[in-house]
Amino acid sequence: MRQLAIVVEEDEEGFFVAHAPALKGCWSQGTTEEEALANIREAIEGWLEAEEARASSQLQPGQRLLEVPLT
Repeated sequence: MRQLAIVVEEDEEGFFVAHAPALKGCWSQGTTEEEALANIREAIEGWLEAEEARASSQLQPGQRLLEVPLT
């Protein structure tokens, strides 16, 4: 299974902020680093679902949306 790079940093208020640079606008946070990581996983899943729905809605006649497993 492919892994995705995540940036995590503690902000000035003590929250942990995480984002996935490869997924524009995919950010989350938590009160601990572990919570921020759990939240960014959820945000990534939502980001990917939304992007798939957007891509599906823009298909032209004769086009198909396929899934390719990554290892």
